Amino acid sequence: MGVYPLKKALEIAQEQGLDLVEISPNAKPPVCKVIDYNKFVYEQKKRKKAIQANTSKVVVKEIRFGPNTDDHDYEFKRKHAEKFLKEGSKLKAYVFFRGRSIVYKDQGEILLLRLARDLEEFGKVEQMPKLEGKRMNMFIAPTKKRK
Repeated sequence: MGVYPLKKALEIAQEQGLDLVEISPNAKPPVCKVIDYNKFVYEQKKRKKAIQANTSKVVVKEIRFGPNTDDHDYEFKRKHAEKFLKEGSKLKAYVFFRGRSIVYKDQGEILLLRLARDLEEFGKVEQMPKLEGKRMNMFIAPTKKRK
């Protein structure tokens, strides 16, 4: 291995039946390697895929309530929310107001705050209940990362 002018480097690559690949074009002088180009591209794709596999994907689960959800339905949905947070998913809980039920905004907010209080040990509230159009949204993120 050594430093060669471009013509000499190309000759060496052709003699070996390989390609001259520019590794670092911004360096002075540019850095090139005599390697199999297809193998080089394959290795780069493999590295990129490995990096992508290590990134964590955020999963958002939704739970929908009505403004007049009764206790049994609330408990059923709370257990599901608890399970989602234990799995490591974010939770989007919302109250959907249909027609004239928008007059029960207060009940919807109380319901979401009650859910936040009940799930305190499993998740942390990212966004407090906020009315957007016909729905009141609240986001809860899990406290512990999944293993």
